Amino acid sequence: MGAQIIRAVVPTTSASRYLQQLCKHWSHKFETEFDAAMGRIELPFGRLEMAAGGDALTLTLHPAEGADVERFKDVVASHLDRFAFREAPLAYGWSAAGAG
Repeated sequence: MGAQIIRAVVPTTSASRYLQQLCKHWSHKFETEFDAAMGRIELPFGRLEMAAGGDALTLTLHPAEGADVERFKDVVASHLDRFAFREAPLAYGWSAAGAG
C-alpha cells in the first residue's frame, strides 16, 4: 500500500550537475544523500530520487500519504529549472510509474 510513484525522464546533458546542485541546495533543510550519479532528498511531500545519465536526468517521486502530487512536481521542476536556466524550461513529461 502506498501512493502512486511518479517518474520523469528529463532530457539534458547536464544531469549530474543538476542532480548535485539540487541536493546541495536542499541539504541545508532536508535529509539528502547523493553522488555524481544518484541522489535522494526527503522532502515534506515525500522522497525524490534522481539518477543522472549522459543525456537525461531521471526523477522519481514517492509522494507521502496525502501529499499534493501536483505541488510536489511543481516544486521539483521549478527548482531544477532555476539551476538549468540556460536550457529551461526543461521537458518533464511526468507519468505514473506504478504503486509503491
